[in-house]
Amino acid sequence: MQLTRYTDYAVRVLLHVGARDEGDLSSIAEIAQTYDISRNHLMKVVQDLGQAGFLETVRGRGGGLRLGRQANEITVGEVVRHTETGFQLVDCTNCIVRTACTLPRVFNEARRAFLDVLDRYTLADALTRRDDLRRIFRAFAPTDQAL
Repeated sequence: MQLTRYTDYAVRVLLHVGARDEGDLSSIAEIAQTYDISRNHLMKVVQDLGQAGFLETVRGRGGGLRLGRQANEITVGEVVRHTETGFQLVDCTNCIVRTACTLPRVFNEARRAFLDVLDRYTLADALTRRDDLRRIFRAFAPTDQAL
């Protein structure tokens, strides 16, 4: 199973925002420069994450992004379920053996197991090396003119 780029970007945004000190805000420009990702793509992801409650967006001068909930309350599985549109591993609709085949049950079990593992981990788990992440993010911090 391969996750979409959209999910990848969502997780990257949450990591970046979650690595900040509590109260500090991140900007889309900063995240885009750090990961070398299109601002336009990130704006869509950020808007979606904000509407879903993963992020809080602060408008106006000095605004930016912060987590909408505590990092230990956001599971990786929840984020993946939100950002991925479907988890059907195969399409058996037109298969001639679909009425006798038991593989769809196996694939469904595998999908459940995959998501169960992701549900066991939170954003806080991914941020256990927060100081290292902060150092990396500072190395890519945009200059004031780039904001």
